[in-house]
Formats: sequence, structure tokens, C-alpha cells
Amino acid sequence: MMIELSSDAYLWIKALHIISVMAWMAGMLYLPRLFVYHCEAETGSELSEKLKIMERRLLYAIITPAMIASLLFGSLLFLNLDPEIWLNGWVIAKGVFSIWLFVMYDMMRKWRNDFEADANTKSQKFYRMMNEVPTVLMIGIVIFVVVKPF
Repeated sequence: MMIELSSDAYLWIKALHIISVMAWMAGMLYLPRLFVYHCEAETGSELSEKLKIMERRLLYAIITPAMIASLLFGSLLFLNLDPEIWLNGWVIAKGVFSIWLFVMYDMMRKWRNDFEADANTKSQKFYRMMNEVPTVLMIGIVIFVVVKPF
């Protein structure tokens, strides 16, 4: 199925997609950093409780709406492509990397729930490493879309 957007509509949707992706990525890059700080906080402390609030607000007030908007606007852009392009390597690679961003979101949601329940079992080092995953995925996605290496 292909939809045809006017050039003005396409540019507005593209701009909104870029804006929503930027907001999504900002949150995805910051949340694991909050988890690192949360690992340092004593369970039940004022800092721990404050971090729980910050993590919840970041996830549900910024990351989730931005992710949904990214999916909506990105889908509109995807459906505007000629269906023959859908099987190009760069489109498939971008899709795979995007799916991994959704997987990362779900993992971060689970980790946040663990912190909320004072049940975190992961280390600071783990969250520092996980902080890099969205960056690597983002770099790949941008290269696939802009450079179209295959």
C-alpha cells in the first residue's frame, strides 16, 4: 500500500518525524544514566525516591509519546515510498535497527519497573554499557537513511 503525500505534507511529516526521533533519543540516552545514579542511591533514600519520579516522568511523559510519534510519522513516510524501495537493503537495515530501538525501550521500561519496586539486580557498569546501545542504533539508522550504503 502506498500513500501519496503532497510535497508540503511530506516535508511537515518529515520534520515532525525528525523532531520526535530527537526527543525519543534524548530520553533513551538519558534514562540509563539515571539508572547509573540510581544504582548509587541507597534503597528507600530521598535520592532513590526522587530518581524514581524522574525516571517515571522521563519514560512516560517524554520517551513514550516521542516514540509513538516517531512510529506514526515514520510509518507515513515509509508508506509514501514506492513499494519497490521497501526491499532495498538500507530500508530493511533501518527497519531492523528501529525494531531494536523498540526492544531497548521495552527493556528500559522493565528496568525502570525494577527500580520502582526496589528490585534492581543490575550494576552501574551494565547500565553504562546499555547507555551506548541507543547511540549505536541511532548512528546506524542515520547512515542507512542518509548514505543508503546498500
